[in-house]
This record gives sequence, C-alpha cells and structure tokens, in this order.
Amino acid sequence: MKLILKNLDNSIHNRMHVIKKDVPCLDSSWHYHAQYELIYITKSTGIRFVGDSVSHFEPGDLVLVGPNLPHLWRNDSSYYKEKESSNVLTFVTKFDKNFLGEDTFKIPVFHEINKLLDASKYGVSFSKEVSSSLHNELIRMANVTPTEQRIKFLNILHRLSLTTNKTLLSSSDMRQITIENNQRIDDVLKFISDNYTSYITLNDVAEVACMTTNSFCRFFKRMTNKSFTEFLNEVRIRNASRLLIQDNLTISEVCYSVGFNTPTNFNKRFKQIMGCTPKSFREAI
Repeated sequence: MKLILKNLDNSIHNRMHVIKKDVPCLDSSWHYHAQYELIYITKSTGIRFVGDSVSHFEPGDLVLVGPNLPHLWRNDSSYYKEKESSNVLTFVTKFDKNFLGEDTFKIPVFHEINKLLDASKYGVSFSKEVSSSLHNELIRMANVTPTEQRIKFLNILHRLSLTTNKTLLSSSDMRQITIENNQRIDDVLKFISDNYTSYITLNDVAEVACMTTNSFCRFFKRMTNKSFTEFLNEVRIRNASRLLIQDNLTISEVCYSVGFNTPTNFNKRFKQIMGCTPKSFREAI
C-alpha cells in the first residue's frame, strides 16, 4: 500500500459526484485528493486515520475531509478475510469548492459554510446526533438528479456549518501537495492496523519500513506528527473504547486483547488519551 493522490475524472468534470459503496470492505489505501469529501458510514467498523488523528469508527460516522488531507478508513481485519460475510455501506460526496459556480461561497450569505470548508483542512467530525438528523438526506443523494443533488447538498452544508456538535480531527495542518516515502508509511500503517493486538517493537516497524530505528523515528514523526509509541497507543485505546462499550469483556480482558501487557499501563494510557479511566468510561455509557 502507499499514500496516493486520487483524482476521479467524473468528480473533476462534474465538480460534484455522489458515490454509494456497498462492498465487502473499504478502500485500504492511505490517500488524499484535490476534492473535498463528505463521508457517511452507515454499515462498517474499524479505525479512522485523518491527518494525525486516530479514531475508532462505526455506523453513524460523518466526516468532512478537505483537499489534500491524507486519510484512511480501515476496516477491522475480519473484513479483509476471504468468505467474510461482513459488508460496508458508505455514502461519499466528492465535490469541488466551486460546485455551484466560481466563488459562490465567498458571498457573505454563505460565510458559515465557507468557514466550515476552511476548517476541513483538519478534518471535521460530526456527532451521531447530527448524522442521524441528516441520515435520510445523505442516503437519498445517490438516487436523485444532479440538479437535485446540488440543492440538497447545499442544505446539508448549511446545516453542518451551523451545528456546534462537531470536532476538528487533525491537530496540525497535514495537507499534502507532494510526498516522499509513500510506500513506507502505507506499509507501516497497515502493519500497525493488522498487528496492534500483539507485541510490537520499534525494531519491528523499522524493519517493515526498511529503515534504521533512528531514521524511522524521524520519518514517522514527520509523516504523522506523532511518535510511533504515541500512535500505537492511540490505535490500541480507540479499539479498547469500542470493546468497553460492548460490555462483554472485563476491563482486564480488554487491556490484554488490545495489546497492553499490564492493567496499570493500560489505565494510564487510556486516561491520557480519553480523559478518564476505563472504569469511568464504561460507567458513563
């Protein structure tokens, strides 16, 4: 796998393109593109990477990704196995900022939408409450005429721009124009995603990247804005939060199932990333 620049001809020529993905698993490539992208997950689970953000995703996930911002929605490993019955259902709207005409959103009346589009350079995640309220509009977008799509989508952007139930994802501007070492970072992300439940050392990932450990540390920090250990802990804790919600495992079992060796370290990292202890997290659900 590699970080690739994607440009869909139809989305470029039409300035807006709505895609319904009903497939066995999501595209597993770390990529970016020149268009904005509103991604709505209705059936799928896994880990979401947007810039330097790492989060678990599930049905109801609604995110606006700005141009040239690297991102990846990677399903749980079971989705990529042969004969797996799991499926994903996702609605994606790719659009150019001028999909309604040149400089439309520079008009004062569209000030809030313009602010939202500008914020998307970090990736914007909307709450389940917001995605639920827009569910019908988002899924109907794929079945109407191009004219109706633009009318409906303008209304969706308007409502998204006014809600306060949204969160910026990436902590820094990681937009790409050109990028080096594409194959390396993609191989490393795939390795982490597939093996986070096991014991992974710095030497392991440096070997995947075909680099010395010192060179790898500098490379990974430059590409993700985080150290390898910070990134791995986030992947593990995000998956732990998903397991804690399911309530069929003890906290200790969750700890070991996501790759931590001791409950003490698990509790420390969980509180550091989630802002509360695993026990408090589960009790608050």
